[in-house]
Amino acid sequence: MKPAARWEKAKRGKARPGGLLTTTPLDLIILYVIAHKPSLTDVRNSAQAGVAQMNDTSEKEAPDVNRQLAQRLRDARSERGWSLDRTAQETGVSKAMLGQIERGKSSPTVATLWKIATGFRCSLSSFLAPPPASGPAIFRNADAVRARPASDPMLVAPLFPFEPRVGFEWLELTLAPGYTRESEPHAPGVVEHIVVIENSMEVLIEGEWHRLQAGDAVRFAADRPHGYRNSSDEPALCHNLIHYPAMHGQDISPAGA
Repeated sequence: MKPAARWEKAKRGKARPGGLLTTTPLDLIILYVIAHKPSLTDVRNSAQAGVAQMNDTSEKEAPDVNRQLAQRLRDARSERGWSLDRTAQETGVSKAMLGQIERGKSSPTVATLWKIATGFRCSLSSFLAPPPASGPAIFRNADAVRARPASDPMLVAPLFPFEPRVGFEWLELTLAPGYTRESEPHAPGVVEHIVVIENSMEVLIEGEWHRLQAGDAVRFAADRPHGYRNSSDEPALCHNLIHYPAMHGQDISPAGA
């Protein structure tokens, strides 16, 4: 599929063959990918009109995705025997918001989902993707696991969801033009490895922004404040391998997912 066609398809929120996620407010969780360079016209049109259009589409498809996330959150609480009060205390997300998510009435942003995952000491992808496939070789197509968010200008595609035996998850991220997100510390020992695939972006490490060009890579401790920024006029594409050493060998995904 040509880049321009893929971009338009992402904006319309149509499901992709074999897709694990479609455009819905869970897109508010996911934001991400354009494995091509859209023209500046595409980018500007998307920034101005895409959000409203995607909101209209996502509202129609939200129930299924909201139910999926709601079930995973309930499973995670049930496995640990946590009340909503305990979950709010561990995650830093309000009891009211957690209740709305469990009832399928609200879709968390990426930042909120990270808080929930960190509080449960599990991976981000455990809430975004089905259990990872198994076998001597696993092939993945980013187009099949990519979704565009309704408002959070970042796309997230879980290329390889977290597996206890390897201790990491591999995400493809697409940062929209002008996107900035400063993340709170993840669980102790978590390390992120970022490789810029297309265009450029900046990473906040130890209070300082570092610019990375396509082909550059960085590894940093993600159990400290950090962030991502795209100050350019075009989407930035990167791969992010997140290693959870404290979880290596443990099944920390909700309901074994």
